[in-house]
Formats: sequence, structure tokens, C-alpha cells
Amino acid sequence: MDNRKSVLITGASGDIGQSLCLGFKELGCKVIATDKNRIQSLKADHFIEMDLDLICNNDIYFSSKVASIKKLISGGLNTLINNAALQIVKPVHEISLQDWQKSLNINLTAPFMLSMTLLDELKASKGSIINISSIHAKLTKPNFSVYSASKAGLSGLTKSLAVEIGDRVRVNSISPAAINTQMLKKSFYDNSSGLNKLADYHPSKIIGTTTDVLDAAIYLANGDRFVNGIEITLDGGISSRLHDPN
Repeated sequence: MDNRKSVLITGASGDIGQSLCLGFKELGCKVIATDKNRIQSLKADHFIEMDLDLICNNDIYFSSKVASIKKLISGGLNTLINNAALQIVKPVHEISLQDWQKSLNINLTAPFMLSMTLLDELKASKGSIINISSIHAKLTKPNFSVYSASKAGLSGLTKSLAVEIGDRVRVNSISPAAINTQMLKKSFYDNSSGLNKLADYHPSKIIGTTTDVLDAAIYLANGDRFVNGIEITLDGGISSRLHDPN
């Protein structure tokens, strides 16, 4: 019988997802990773191919994926980390209804569906849900409207679930700002000098790392039962700083 703590991580093939998988595996947890595609370097005990947009639109597909997950967590699920995200960067007038719906599906609806569907397994382990939100839930900039809206919804969902199910499952979130990932670099694809200057905008004079996110997730996964409904902001102090015009 496998008595290891089990952790389910969505968006496992991204930079943050890879760090989460490796970190929890090194802690001795049974790591169940999901993503649309598996990369060769991914460290996980089990991998389930899962398209989060599709699970929101196809009940049969969703049921089959949940069945695969539940076979691996029959003894209970200790931690669900809703990490997968889609970031569409476009001016608001260029955002299509498809862009909008796909973003909401992946960033908000799928986390809700997985949380509710796996609630019994989480309750059995007195486990926790960790939602990876974003600084864009509170502070944003041009061209991020759909991403900002979806992450604001995820932060709101975190608090709502903490209130409603917090006596059975703790629900918390992490809101990173600039983390050194491919997603961040992609948003600066046409402005490499801007990326190079990004660290200086932060009072810390650095941008975050995937290890920062991992450390916060480990704390929330292993935290006290009284840690419920909180949001850990990882932003190098930038949300406390005013920028005067030059």
C-alpha cells in the first residue's frame, strides 16, 4: 500500500509546474501530473494527459479523466494544485469570444470543476487546495484584460471555497508577479530591453523564481489547519510601490 501523501498538479509541463512536481516529489510525495502534453524532463509518479479547455466542454472526456485520477488517489488526495493557466495578451478590442471563453475555462472553470469533483478525496485526507492566481487579479496593465478577469475570478473563488468548505478542506492561493518563466518571456517577445529592466521596477531588484512559488506551495500544503482563505503575494514589493511620471 502506498502511504505517501498525494499531490495532483495541473499545468505540470510549464516552468512552475515542473518545479512543483520536482519539489513535491523530492519531499517524498506521490505526484500526479496533468497537462495537454508531457515533456521528457517532467518528474512525476504518474502523468495524465488532460486538456482543461476540453473538460469544460465534453462531459464524457471529463468523466474519463476524473476516473483515471481517482484510480490513483483511492486513499485520498492531500493536495490539489490548480496551476495550469492560459495567458492571452491582446488589446481588449481584439479579444474574441473564443479567447475569452477558453481563458475562463482553463484559468477558472476547470479549477472549480476539479476542486468539486475531487472534494470527497480531499476531505478524506483533510487536504488542501492551492490555486495559483496572479498579481493581475488585483493590479494589471494594458492587453491583459481577459487574463486579469480570469485570475480575479480564481482569487475570488479561493475565498468563497475557503468560507464554504474550509471546515473540511483548506483553500488558499498564491499570487505571483514577475516569475522567470517562458510565459513571462513570451509577454516581452517584442521588447527584450523591457524584460531586462523588469527587475529594477521591483523594490527587491529581482524577479521571482519558480522556487519561490514552490516554497509557498509547500507551506500551504503543510500549513496549520487555521491557514485558510489566504493569498500569498509573491511580487518583490512591486504592489507597494508608486511610480511617478518621468
